[in-house]
Amino acid sequence: MRIFISADIEGVTTTTTHEECNSTSPLYPRHAEQMTKEVLAVVEGAFAAGATEIVIKDAHGSGMNIDPTKMPENVILQRNWTGHPYLMVEGVDKSFDAAMFVGYHSSAGKPGNPLSHTKTGKSAYIKLNNRFASEFMIYSWACALEGVPSVFLSGDKMLCDDEAELHPSLISVATKDGLGSITRNYSTVTTMRSLREKSEQALKQNLSAAKIVLPDSFELEVFYKDQGEAERASHYPGAVKVSSNIVTFKHDCYYEVLRAIKWIV
Repeated sequence: MRIFISADIEGVTTTTTHEECNSTSPLYPRHAEQMTKEVLAVVEGAFAAGATEIVIKDAHGSGMNIDPTKMPENVILQRNWTGHPYLMVEGVDKSFDAAMFVGYHSSAGKPGNPLSHTKTGKSAYIKLNNRFASEFMIYSWACALEGVPSVFLSGDKMLCDDEAELHPSLISVATKDGLGSITRNYSTVTTMRSLREKSEQALKQNLSAAKIVLPDSFELEVFYKDQGEAERASHYPGAVKVSSNIVTFKHDCYYEVLRAIKWIV
């Protein structure tokens, strides 16, 4: 059983501010260490469920946050970026049996985490088919495009609650909740135990039944904080500027939506 894991940092148990997620900050190392620990807890659960090979995409910032010296046997850690439209799940393909997401966060426009955003800080919100789009939504749908079911998610409570309906077989672990600029960070002891147990549970279900069918068509809507960014994005092929700050893009092929997100967000 081959498993793909995508890992971010804003949804791990310990983070509250952007400074803590920035590799140039003196506050960063302990949170990168926690990111590594939470990924390894999910790896442990995956192996307990019968995984034979695991590929991990370090999907935050530079793509070089997880400690590669801590990786066990039969784990491949993918670091840095090539610019492929799959971005946070780059490397996923039809050979994987399931995808798992660790340390993810609520979308831009959502109050459940002071670190809420979608991809970059350019947008006040991004909607996909009239739904606030989180990075989990965008890239779990990329996995679905490859026929790979997304069965596990960890991150802030709002994200876990919001995204449950997207994947009926999704099992999640909430690491914290938030309001405004504060977080209520749960015990790391509790989180680590839940990550191990729930990731194993997620992979012991019927993975074929966990697959979803994507919509027949897609409409992307991006509300830019800066109207200059909206003007720039409007020159992407197929993009339409509908107001001073809003650009839309419609397509029947989800890969083309991912390509647009790569270049205009």
